Amino acid sequence: MTRAARHGPTEKALAGKRIVVTRARSQAESLARRIEAAGGEAIEFPTIEIRPPEDFAAFDAALERIDTYDWLIFTSVNSIEPFLSRLKRRGKSTAALQTLRIGAIGPETAKRLETSGLHAALVPARYQAEGILDALAPQSLGGKRVLIPRAAEAREILPQTLRERGAAVDVVVAYRTVLPAVDPAPLAERFQRREIDAVTFTSSSTVKNFVRLFGGRALDTIVGASAIACIGPITARTVEDSGGRAAIVAGEFTVPGLVQALAEHFAARANV
Repeated sequence: MTRAARHGPTEKALAGKRIVVTRARSQAESLARRIEAAGGEAIEFPTIEIRPPEDFAAFDAALERIDTYDWLIFTSVNSIEPFLSRLKRRGKSTAALQTLRIGAIGPETAKRLETSGLHAALVPARYQAEGILDALAPQSLGGKRVLIPRAAEAREILPQTLRERGAAVDVVVAYRTVLPAVDPAPLAERFQRREIDAVTFTSSSTVKNFVRLFGGRALDTIVGASAIACIGPITARTVEDSGGRAAIVAGEFTVPGLVQALAEHFAARANV
């Protein structure tokens, strides 16, 4: 596995490389643009579609008592827009959040909060749930109330550990991820013709849905000789659980970190 440094990829480091982007269509642009800026060809193949919750009852109940919480923690940038939109529908503004401490799982999430006038008091060094837990002193959580708006399907380590440390945690569904209506046949043909150099995965849900779209086959039989690139170790673990192997794992769990890891991987192969 290659691990990225904290700097941008060499200009045109991905020249001639065809790289699949599996993010939701609404989020694919940032990764696709960076791949293209490095000389590569970004092939968009969205494996998730973001939709509202099926039921807003728990979400709305939490928003009605928003001033009773001590912490508001966003574990994905995807949960911010639905949260703020629902907050507005309930007749509240971001002013209602001024007494809360806000946590963001990474810089992309923190940046999105800033555009809404909200400051993330906590952005962990490791951009994952474990990083948030490392940054929160266990002794500071006793009796605290925490709200976590997130995807319908998500890891339980964060709310579970916070509860073990004495916090009262409410988890509400801010959005769902579903399979989009895409035809995998053209991409399957390109895999067979060895026309794809790498496939990128930016979350476990992109991995799982990619496999589902290809009929549930083992991941390595789908992508063939193409390299699998993951935004972090949790996604890489899902790749392994799905019958694949991550040849590339970003050292910094961000889109720039993923593109840097791709550049380093192909540079190393060129020098062999």
